[in-house]
Amino acid sequence: MFRRDSPPPPPAESRPPHTDRTRAAYDTVAEDYARLLARDLDRRPLERALLGAFAELVQRGGGGLPVADLGCGPGRITGHLHGLGVVGMFGIDLSPEMVAVARRAHPGLRFEVGAMHDLDLANGSLGGVVAWYSTVHTPPEELLAIFAEFHRVLAPGGRLIHAFKVGDRRHRLEHGYVHAVDLDVYWFPVDRVIALLTEAGLTVDAHLVREPDEDERPARGRGQQGYVLAHRPEAA
Repeated sequence: MFRRDSPPPPPAESRPPHTDRTRAAYDTVAEDYARLLARDLDRRPLERALLGAFAELVQRGGGGLPVADLGCGPGRITGHLHGLGVVGMFGIDLSPEMVAVARRAHPGLRFEVGAMHDLDLANGSLGGVVAWYSTVHTPPEELLAIFAEFHRVLAPGGRLIHAFKVGDRRHRLEHGYVHAVDLDVYWFPVDRVIALLTEAGLTVDAHLVREPDEDERPARGRGQQGYVLAHRPEAA
């Protein structure tokens, strides 16, 4: 399904220009990111419910195929879904340091280095894709290509859950997770995300927007959070 050894990064000329900065930033923050967000799901019942719904849908209709957590970071969502009984969970992340943290935290699961825009996965090889805030550093003009890649690797009937920041703006992040970083963070309108998923060939089943909690006040550069459940049609 995918290589056991992490492939080297693609040649610089074939990579989107932001990927090197994103990789470097998350290599830097990996340990502290994992520590600071380790219990984040514990206080988010809505997110747990959505992930639970995704797990049930995948288990019901995924055909026994594996499920990929793309942009998995330290593997907390990968591990959570595995704990809900999703068979074949594995993670892929751009950052080798994040992958190393994930492997230590979840030694029974598989984690590999890779990029969402060019996945080392066969066509139709997945029963599910998780993209949990993993497009927040993707420029708007590249989002359709990412969604098309999700469509390519999903089997007919395969499920997607996508979490993202809701809005229409870009924020320059120079400090995060107690480190200096160099990142662009993007907010996307819900109707734009739905339109692009549809254009990529996916069918949107449900979408939800929640208001920010106390830790996500707009004054801190945060705001509404969006969630979409979608699938690849059987005939597509």
